[in-house]
Amino acid sequence: MLKHVLETVENQFEMLQILNEEGKIVNEDLVPDLSDDELKELMRRMVYTRILDQRSIALNRQGRLGFYAPTAGQEASQLASHFALEKEDFLLPGYRDVPQLIWHGLPLYQAFLFSKGHFHGNQIPEDMNALPPQIIIGAQYIQTAGVALGMKKRGKKAVAVTYTGDGGTSQGDFYEGINFAGVYKAPAIFIVQNNGFAISVPRELQTNAKTLAQKAVAAGIEGIQVDGMDVFAVYAATKHARERAINGEGPTLIETITYRYGPHTMSGDDPTRYRSEELDNEWAKKDPLIRFRKYLESKNLWSEEEENKVIEEAKEDIKNAIKQAEKYPKQKVTDLIANMFEELPSHLAEQMEEYKAKESK
Repeated sequence: MLKHVLETVENQFEMLQILNEEGKIVNEDLVPDLSDDELKELMRRMVYTRILDQRSIALNRQGRLGFYAPTAGQEASQLASHFALEKEDFLLPGYRDVPQLIWHGLPLYQAFLFSKGHFHGNQIPEDMNALPPQIIIGAQYIQTAGVALGMKKRGKKAVAVTYTGDGGTSQGDFYEGINFAGVYKAPAIFIVQNNGFAISVPRELQTNAKTLAQKAVAAGIEGIQVDGMDVFAVYAATKHARERAINGEGPTLIETITYRYGPHTMSGDDPTRYRSEELDNEWAKKDPLIRFRKYLESKNLWSEEEENKVIEEAKEDIKNAIKQAEKYPKQKVTDLIANMFEELPSHLAEQMEEYKAKESK
């Protein structure tokens, strides 16, 4: 009986797909109502972000950037979900989700400062609803529940949106966050980007659950699994979740089945130790840019000329932004101490004076 109940629940979570690997529509009823200009803008952002990823990896290897988590392969999961949001929505990203922050309003040079460990990289512009990228795995889920509840209590027609990877669903914060949000019907969207490997551990060793979307059932919230390489499926699921949230129907958990083509981070991870070349090749055929490009070209909405224009624009922006980041005043020890507390405790006050004297020489 118990096994039957489990199988019944698991079988209800089928992966939603609208645009297949060949760039063909396979679910006409759910195609998002996006204008030609919106479709082209979404493609522009994906191409731009792929170039940003390539250049960021190169800058990291040159020693010009610090911490960096590659994003290639996850553009549909990241950018199509963000495209379904509004400016007033509050973004709580993980460390791989810097692209969403940039498209939400974070200046590119500040994204580079974040990578370099400079405090100004975490100073979100006043007109931008977001928190800096969360480094602690899963912690953003609890924060999102709180932000969403605050928005509800203030009567705001907006949502709080967060991201984590498949490994994040193994953290206690994940369950506490979705449970709290569910209890209070907080307007939150919880996105799990399931790229198959939490750093180096296969998803199958993270959990015995058939899907990650089904974890929503235990919290009494809606859950859905989508093809994370399909821009339309991700957009449609996020748009649906946002409408539910602002209508008082509570949070949604979205699992996007995706893949990261690069390492977990540039800090020494070697994916060849835990992923096969065959698996990489299999997922390369599912590239979100390739399938979306095929679709747009079939509608005469995209061309090689337009794509090259975006590539050159991205390269120029990146060149200017890294120059700006490198010219920014270096972070001092006194900056670090001053940013820790509003009123310094006695031992840090002593250290502050000590380092002020050193830095003045």
